Amino acid sequence: MADSSFDIVSKVDKMEADNAVNQARKEVEQRYDFKGTDASVDWSGEKVLLKANTEERVKAILDVLESKFIKRGISLKSLDAGEPYPSGKEYRIEVGLKNGIESDQAKKISKLIRDEAPKSVKSQIQGDELRVQSKSRDDLQSTIALLKGSDLDIDLQFINFR
Repeated sequence: MADSSFDIVSKVDKMEADNAVNQARKEVEQRYDFKGTDASVDWSGEKVLLKANTEERVKAILDVLESKFIKRGISLKSLDAGEPYPSGKEYRIEVGLKNGIESDQAKKISKLIRDEAPKSVKSQIQGDELRVQSKSRDDLQSTIALLKGSDLDIDLQFINFR
């Protein structure tokens, strides 16, 4: 019997992220406490740029954006929010989206699988994702449960289960 396998990836659905940003933009434009603060939420290349005239306002915009991402089913572990910094007369925060598993994170996940998963489970790093294989599907499912329960810095998805 052939080995069963699945892939571990960390990706953000671009359309869902775009919808979350648009919803946050609409809420910021309509809310009374943001009137007259030059508050805005916009895409700037691959990052989301938040602007307001005070540091507190820009942090409040970040809070609105995070709530929209949560409602859209995107984990906050996928967001890489910087610190507020002054730019002219306004404050800005750049929020990046994390896509792919970096090599040090992949090594950490692979070591966790080697140490705590059933012995028949093997993992290998393939670019920015991991392939996990085993003869037993039950062992693979227990590995998924182990990874979901572990405290990692990134949001993981499990795809191609076969």
